[in-house]
Parts: sequence; C-alpha cells; structure tokens
Amino acid sequence: MLLDRRLFMLGSSLTLAGCVTDRGAGVASLPRIDPAYAAMYAAIDTEPFPIPAVDLSEVDPKFLRREVDYTTRQQPGTIVVDPDERYAYLVLENGRAMRYGVGVGKEEAFNFQGAAIIARKAEWPRWTPTPDMIRREPDRYAKYADGLPGGEGNPLGPRALYLYRDGRDTLYRLHGTVEPSTIGTMVSSGCVRLINQDIIDLYRRVPVDSKVVVLPSGNAATS
Repeated sequence: MLLDRRLFMLGSSLTLAGCVTDRGAGVASLPRIDPAYAAMYAAIDTEPFPIPAVDLSEVDPKFLRREVDYTTRQQPGTIVVDPDERYAYLVLENGRAMRYGVGVGKEEAFNFQGAAIIARKAEWPRWTPTPDMIRREPDRYAKYADGLPGGEGNPLGPRALYLYRDGRDTLYRLHGTVEPSTIGTMVSSGCVRLINQDIIDLYRRVPVDSKVVVLPSGNAATS
C-alpha cells in the first residue's frame, strides 16, 4: 500500500456478459510519460499468461489509476461505477476513493444500473457471449457459444468480478481488456472494462460480497 500511495502521489503531477468492443474510438495523445505511471502499468510476467505493458500514449491520462477525494453516501469498500464520467471508484475511508478509468457499454447496451454484489471472482476467466449477442450478430459470436477459455486474447482479460442481484447473475461484469486504448469510451456490449493492471489491483482489494453501485447514465451525480 505504501508503494501504491507513492505512485499515486507521483502520478498526481502528470499532465493530463458481453464485454467486447464493437467499434474503436480516438484517444488523446500523451506528451510525456510519468515514471510512476510507467511503473504502475509495466508488463507483468508473474501470471499464467503474460500481461504486456500499457502503451500510455494510447490512454488519456485522466483515466489512469489514482487516489482522489470522493464524497459519497456509500460505505468504504463499495465500488461505484459512473458510466457518464467513465470512472469506477472504490470507496475508501475519510472521503477518499481509488479511481479507475473504465470503458462502458454503448448507450443501448448499458442496461444495468443500481446495486448489486460481487458474488464471484475469477482469475483468467472463461468468456461466453450472451444469447442476445449471438442473436444480434450470429456470424461474429455463434462460434463462441460454448465459451472461450481464459488466456491471451480473451476479452475478459486476467480478472473478472461477477455482479449478482437477488441471488441471480446479472450477466454484468467488471473485467480487464485486451484493448486499453478503449478506456474512457463507450464501446463494449454492456460490461465495464478496466486496464488489465487496474482490474488486478481492484480484484485484490475487494472480497466476494462487496457492494457495487452502477449509477444511471445521464444522472451520474447521485452517488
């Protein structure tokens, strides 16, 4: 945690369950690379599959992980997803939060809001397109109807947090991505994606049964 806080303090000086991409989008260029963020988003070679370093020139600096002031009625340990601002906040003590940049679903696909719990966590999870995805685009998704094993190229990345409501799977996940340049955009088929290094960080911070609140799109200030 001490190293994390040093990275966040250094980073503050920077100039700044479908779950797959439908279309790419442009991102802002990064004039220089902050050493703290270069370390935070370096390659990881201690996993079953390699996780490459993030090309920070492809990610808007405002979407990189940092600890921030955050006022909310939610209790520490809660994850608040703000689809309009493209952030996920892990609520901390004393009016602070860990903030992660996210990519969210296209407006018509972002069909979950409200409270849920993380009923399951998975490392290198298996990905299976939803029946709705297969029905909409059979040529693209039908071949994956039986699922795609976890590993390099899997759309869920190295970690996934599964959201349940009233004991039932919402088919909504927080997960990694093979396309970090899409962070800060509306491109997925409904889930919330984080940079792989960020979902690993969030995964280790939250236990099963943690609360997640997804704010309504267009009314994100009511946390």
